[in-house]
Amino acid sequence: MSAATTTSQRRGRGGRERILVAAAHLFATQGINATGMEQVAEEAPVSKRTLYAHFRTKSDLVVAHLQDLATSGVTLESVLTREDIPPRERILGLFGPLATDAAPVRGCPFIDAAAEFPDPASAVHSYAREQKLRMVGLVTALVAGLGCREPAALAEQLVTLADGAASRAMVLDEADYGRHARAAAEILLEHALPEAS
Repeated sequence: MSAATTTSQRRGRGGRERILVAAAHLFATQGINATGMEQVAEEAPVSKRTLYAHFRTKSDLVVAHLQDLATSGVTLESVLTREDIPPRERILGLFGPLATDAAPVRGCPFIDAAAEFPDPASAVHSYAREQKLRMVGLVTALVAGLGCREPAALAEQLVTLADGAASRAMVLDEADYGRHARAAAEILLEHALPEAS
């Protein structure tokens, strides 16, 4: 990238978006705590002043990054709100391959963020918890709609499988590890939902 291009980008519009794109790339490839704010500014590229004008603290940046992920449709959880596929397939979609441009596999970004911000009262951990509660709420609604007599219990079992699979995918660096949990999820659904058999 030429110096003129860099100068033009630093002065141009879209600084917030470039910061979020840079943060997403760096967080996915090297982790949140290993990524410094100066590194994000350099990758964006924006001045540190611009970076801090948009995100006063690193926690603010991480929460904005997670919010961006939650609304982007790129997380596994996004399959739960799709109306173009049947409810049962939406649930099983939680166990699909992790879509990632990063090497190694990072797993669930909300679990990763909560692990890197372990204080339950922190803004990052709180937002990650909110997304996980939203996920179980969506699954509960789907299994209730399919006729399950105990939808909350089944939903907790299914999201526990999904989160466990995402964590193991990260540890084992195996993006399609969810296939193992999908087999267990199919058995749970078969026993809880007469329509699935």
